[in-house]
Amino acid sequence: MQNHVRPHRQTARLARHLTGLLLALVAMAGGAHAACTDPAADGVNWRRCYLDGRDLKDVSLDQAMLREATFQRSDLSGARLTHADAYRAKFLSARLDRAILDGARLIEADLTRADLTGASLKGADLRNAKLVGAIMKGADLTGARVEGADLRNADLSGARWTDGRACGEGSMGQCH
Repeated sequence: MQNHVRPHRQTARLARHLTGLLLALVAMAGGAHAACTDPAADGVNWRRCYLDGRDLKDVSLDQAMLREATFQRSDLSGARLTHADAYRAKFLSARLDRAILDGARLIEADLTRADLTGASLKGADLRNAKLVGAIMKGADLTGARVEGADLRNADLSGARWTDGRACGEGSMGQCH
């Protein structure tokens, strides 16, 4: 009978070992987040990362997690941030000209003095965002949510407003 017990103990020990190994692999895969030093990519997790002064021209960050990240003075010209989550992110004096931010979540984001010339913000959520002194010439805000957004001194000349109408030249702080 002892011969039958030993194989069962070895099988049980092996099963526990493999289960532990499998759980460790699952935990590493499921809990892994991109490091702040990881390259730009769709779906990257740069939550709370400091990315100030970076050259991120024409990168694709679609569906990226950018919550509370800082991009002060960074160049995101022509970048794609479609459906990115940039809640409370800081883009102070950043270049976002020609950037595509369609459907992006920019609630409480700080875009003070950002250059959004020709940017697409269709359906973006800009509630309570700070756009003081932002350059938004020719930007498309069709369907965007702007409740509570601070647009003081923002240049909206030639921009397409949330309701689809074109803003006239000299539209500062509001669409005329």
